[in-house]
Amino acid sequence: MEQQPYASGGARVLVVDDDPTVSEVVSGYLDRAGYVVDRAGDGPDALARAAAHWPDLVVLDLMLPGMDGLEVCRRMRGQGPVPVIMLTARGDEDDRILGLEVGADDYVTKPFSPRELVLRVESVLRRSRPAPSSGNRPSQPPATLRAGGLALDPAARRAVKGETELALTIREFDLLAFFMRHSGRVFSREDLMREVWGWDFGDLSTVTVHVRRLRGKVEDDPARPRLVQTVWGVGYRFDAGREGEV
Repeated sequence: MEQQPYASGGARVLVVDDDPTVSEVVSGYLDRAGYVVDRAGDGPDALARAAAHWPDLVVLDLMLPGMDGLEVCRRMRGQGPVPVIMLTARGDEDDRILGLEVGADDYVTKPFSPRELVLRVESVLRRSRPAPSSGNRPSQPPATLRAGGLALDPAARRAVKGETELALTIREFDLLAFFMRHSGRVFSREDLMREVWGWDFGDLSTVTVHVRRLRGKVEDDPARPRLVQTVWGVGYRFDAGREGEV
């Protein structure tokens, strides 16, 4: 498989799975793609390895013995921001939604293609860091977006509501940035999956969960959203009376 530019940078990926075969196969593919790979077989081991060498991304099995993947994800996120791709052995929608609710940036359902997982890893990491500037000329930093009492700095990947900095996951940040750049326009869940996630197909509940999580962080009353509005039968619209860019 062709090696992607980000992978050659040697990003560190922690693979957490109690199935030695899955762990070995996934680690092998990631290693060949240019990543530095750590492996853990359970939750406490994963937390210890993360503390010793903080990963750039975690591939985390949901069904771990003892401490499950949801708790591992919560504890890691309590220590610092880190992208998480959740692995689930079942196709049950509740499992997938639980993973997204605790802040997973993506999920893959077993059985899966290791090549697909590597592509998902590359996609999440690419979105988690600013793209390098091209050429010798200094690049102009993206303008700060302001709307509805929010300020979003794309270069620093920092979002603020009033005077409070928002703790957004990678996908939540990308979703908010997309909404703010296209204030007043309606987008279907398919549109958002394509434009924000970069996928032409996938489970649309991913979008639904991320919209709900985003509302919980940017709305004064998430039960009666003012900023991210539902347009019934169509999709969602960011409607805040755009205040421009600075």
